Amino acid sequence: MDHRSEITKFFSFIFVWLITCSSLISQDNYGKYKFTPAPDVWYNSVDGVRLGIRVLGEHEGSFKDGPHRLDAGLWLGTNFPDNPVSYYLSFTEPVKSISDFGEEGSIQAVSGIRTGFSSHSVSLNKRWQDGFNELRYKEFSASFSQQKMYEVAYRPYPIQWSSGWKSLAGIEFMLHNESDEKTFELNLDFQQNLNPKSPSFSVLNAEIWNVLSLNDHFGLALRAFGGFTSENTAPEFLYTASYAQPINWLGNGISRAKGTLPTSWLDNGLAQVSGGGNLRGYTDTQYSNLSVAGFNSIVALNTEFEFPNPINSSLKNGMIGEFVFLKSYVFADAGTVFEDNPVLLDAGVGLQFSINIPDFLGKPRGFAIRYEVPFWISEPDAGKSNFEFRNLIGFGAVISL
Repeated sequence: MDHRSEITKFFSFIFVWLITCSSLISQDNYGKYKFTPAPDVWYNSVDGVRLGIRVLGEHEGSFKDGPHRLDAGLWLGTNFPDNPVSYYLSFTEPVKSISDFGEEGSIQAVSGIRTGFSSHSVSLNKRWQDGFNELRYKEFSASFSQQKMYEVAYRPYPIQWSSGWKSLAGIEFMLHNESDEKTFELNLDFQQNLNPKSPSFSVLNAEIWNVLSLNDHFGLALRAFGGFTSENTAPEFLYTASYAQPINWLGNGISRAKGTLPTSWLDNGLAQVSGGGNLRGYTDTQYSNLSVAGFNSIVALNTEFEFPNPINSSLKNGMIGEFVFLKSYVFADAGTVFEDNPVLLDAGVGLQFSINIPDFLGKPRGFAIRYEVPFWISEPDAGKSNFEFRNLIGFGAVISL
């Protein structure tokens, strides 16, 4: 039975309760409340052109750190599929008793039904910062969510998805330290399915980024990733050598639904959705076959050595130098998906074009597109050579700091 209406009613109650009680738990020395709308247009093969509106709600003078913060969207699919209307709604309320300057504690409720996926969550979030330095901080979140894939037509590879409800209890921790010379970030994420009507499983992801500026022209970036799941894990949480977990494809508009990104590009290994192991040379191999279920665990290391190029040097000296970047680099990746599989190695050269410009609502709407040539891999499929011309277009940065 589909319980979308009951879930939506429950989370509507949560939102109303948060708004009603917010005067008791938040700061109220702000100006009047305002809504800022912006149009939104996107495309996928099920909805067709998806027309909508996004809205931010906040108090004047709060600078996105005040009470009653709202982020919402409503869309209509012009192909008029079975469920043509979709929505997303996030409401965040600071908790005064556990908040201080730069160290907010908050309750957040998020609800969304879009592109064939229903997801609803409540979380308690806390941030700690090193004095007045906003570039050195820690964040912790404890959450509970209900989620279900209810329309398989939106998924480019249905075998990678289950259809039952999951009830996920989760904790996340992030440590971020940034200076002129280097940036370090640690991310830990654990989830446990508690729904008695679906198999019990656990998911643990750990990720470390370390970006070093060697001088004004050269840099070294390192990323380590480990992902581990238990038996009976839902297939959308499993791993491939090259791609993000299918559940994380939903976090990027380019990969959220079938047809925005041509499926043929994915079939041929031409396109890569960044995340997980990010072994870039293996998009078109058995270790990243999107037409079968993934692996239960993976460990990977990604490295990039950045060197200067004349186009980026020109951009830095221009008016758009703070928003537009063209990075050139050589890369090497290493990892294994275990299960008696070998260690996988690759190396190549790449360019990354990125833009980060705030939209109408002041939110960063940046993106990164990579063109990479992994000219060598250690474990090619049968009939393939270690040294061979391979190329891919990557969506999202491998090391994004």
